[in-house]
Amino acid sequence: MLLLNGRGDMIEKYLEVIQYWADRGWAVTAFDWRGQGGSGRLTDNPMTGHIENFGQWIADLDAFAAGWRGEGDGPTAMIAHSMGGHLMLRALAEGMVAPDAAVAVAPMLGIHSAPLPRWLAIGIAEIMCRLGFSQRQAWTQREGSERQRQMRQKRLTHDPLRYADELWWRDHSRDIALGPPSWNWVRQALASTRALEENEALDRLAVPLLILAARNDALVSTPAIRRIAARIPHATLHVYGVEAAHEILRELDLVRQNALARIDAFLDENAR
Repeated sequence: MLLLNGRGDMIEKYLEVIQYWADRGWAVTAFDWRGQGGSGRLTDNPMTGHIENFGQWIADLDAFAAGWRGEGDGPTAMIAHSMGGHLMLRALAEGMVAPDAAVAVAPMLGIHSAPLPRWLAIGIAEIMCRLGFSQRQAWTQREGSERQRQMRQKRLTHDPLRYADELWWRDHSRDIALGPPSWNWVRQALASTRALEENEALDRLAVPLLILAARNDALVSTPAIRRIAARIPHATLHVYGVEAAHEILRELDLVRQNALARIDAFLDENAR
């Protein structure tokens, strides 16, 4: 099993689910995308999440997955969250060898830019990059602000203990902590999600795919997830209601256990 995390994430956030699937017999591999977690930084500000082009991450994933497949001879599965889900689907659409089964959890198939319309968000990001601010943070985040932490938790999970776990890692391992994305990350994310939705290869994907989403996700576009899921021939979509926020695998146990049960049943059927 290859676990792909989201923007700003680090492997440590997923130790709980890594242990869960390891206990079920999976050999679990995870890595931090270049520019975040323990993979170093791409700007002088270590708290800025930056990338020049999402194609760099696609190439990284393709190369990493090729080596990962050679490590064993059993069934293969990829489980990808948020930005990781976007990168996984884009890599598959662009020719990466597919695993036996794939799971995308709250995949970033569209950016939730409200209250700004998408066209305005694209225009602002383009202007900021042309003005020379491509490596600047697209917004500010005061880590010492309790109000901002509460707002961030509300967007991610209803579980205060799992959110506190992430904060512990961020506070005690500053080399893996990350803040807001750069303006160029925003520009690249908007362009890459549009390019993926326009890629006709999605209509021909043969890999069995389970997609889990949250109806009220404040970070990614659930309507975009619905549109793309409807196009993929072997995709199954389940959308949670108000009980789930963006980080479904780090939600309260009622949601989390339901999601794990759905994923396990899907993998038992398709990755044998």
